[in-house]
Amino acid sequence: MADDAVTLTTLKGIVRRFVDDRDWQPFHTPKNLSMGLAAEAAELLEHFLWVEGGESLRLADDPAQREAIADEMADVFAYLLNFSMTLGIDLSDALEAKMVKNAMKYPAEAYKGKYRLEH
Repeated sequence: MADDAVTLTTLKGIVRRFVDDRDWQPFHTPKNLSMGLAAEAAELLEHFLWVEGGESLRLADDPAQREAIADEMADVFAYLLNFSMTLGIDLSDALEAKMVKNAMKYPAEAYKGKYRLEH
């Protein structure tokens, strides 16, 4: 399943079936899911701890490291998909709305090539 060949609905269905098969729904409260998401994000961060910026770009060149990073990214994504289903938040709508807000907050003409404005 490549990114350009699958929908979020399909991915949510995969996560939903996994959870349903284990009867984990009672445990998937917003509190638990947000904490699980944070924990998985921290596990992803761990791969890049103490690694310089340029070197961090090359970590995925090693197949074993690439697989480990991909696993953590998938865990984060699965938690996010599950969280969105639990709260009934459409991720596509949320992302689109947030990008509009970001475009107003960080206008391209002011921020192009910069991560912050100089004062």
